[in-house]
Amino acid sequence: MTRKSVLTLTSALVASAMLAACGSGTSGGSRDQVRAVGSSTVYPFAKAVADALSKSNPAIKSAIVESTGTGAGMKLFCAGVGAQHPDIENASRRMKKSEFEDCVKNGVDKVVEVQVGLDGVAFAEAKGGLGLKLTPEDVYKALAANPYGKPNTAKTWQDVNPAYPAEPILVYGPPSTSGTRDALKELILMKGCNANAEMKALKDSDKEKHEKICGEVRSDGAYVDSGENDNLIVQKLEANPKAVGIFGFSYLEENSDKLAGLTMNGVVPSYASISDFSYPGARPLYIYVKAAHLDAIKGLREYVAEWAKSWAKGGLLAKQGMVVAPEDVQAKNVKVAADFALLDGSELK
Repeated sequence: MTRKSVLTLTSALVASAMLAACGSGTSGGSRDQVRAVGSSTVYPFAKAVADALSKSNPAIKSAIVESTGTGAGMKLFCAGVGAQHPDIENASRRMKKSEFEDCVKNGVDKVVEVQVGLDGVAFAEAKGGLGLKLTPEDVYKALAANPYGKPNTAKTWQDVNPAYPAEPILVYGPPSTSGTRDALKELILMKGCNANAEMKALKDSDKEKHEKICGEVRSDGAYVDSGENDNLIVQKLEANPKAVGIFGFSYLEENSDKLAGLTMNGVVPSYASISDFSYPGARPLYIYVKAAHLDAIKGLREYVAEWAKSWAKGGLLAKQGMVVAPEDVQAKNVKVAADFALLDGSELK
């Protein structure tokens, strides 16, 4: 047996021993059901898959799914191997290199990445609202703490763009622990910031300063952190038609009788514009699976397989509002979910 084989076997035995050595109960003990944490956007899809599996296979308990936000979920997922740690992380953005390194440091060195579908960072308002025709530049000027390096003094939308109404800027959005907030930063704020030549040059000369100027959201009340409950944002928009909300597209589609999507660069957030990435806020959704738990946690393999059965066009997840990934992406991830191919951390950013 080679040294590599011995190390791999030892790692697997240690992981199994840690799981087996735990007593009973769900907090630190052995578990007879899957536990998933992470994204509030992925949460309803993860629940739907869990319910479908337990219905088709009553011997498998429905998975425990917690809406913690992608960032907070990554910390829980990467904290270690054993029944006291989650088996799956639901994510509305890709795992960061720093998070993968944190996982490895804590013994979570075998992670499976499965792209389960697509979503969009949607900007919405109550029907009959302001009807803003947004661009990444205008969103950046409205929401950045220090647009282009100077404190944000914009009070109204008209301060941002003369074509907009003189109504106070009030945006309800996700917290810093949310993958939707990360996507807002990467897909919208950064694009708006980098439209400025000086800021684009700053990215090469001082990456840390660029990150702060381009990605930091204002905290003076114009942007209201609404926690991980996207339904709460929907309620706030209903109560205030002049406010704008930011959340995953599925919540907009689910509440299309109450809300209207705002255009971004002239493109309406829709199933079609997200699936072909013409909408600037389109993003992939993922689940991350702890390979060391596959044989120790009852139902984990079956739960991942159920995801792969559910994401096809016209399938369970599409009916729940998820945007289906292109066919080649689906085929690739069906294979990953079947083979539990391990993520190569070197390709992460």
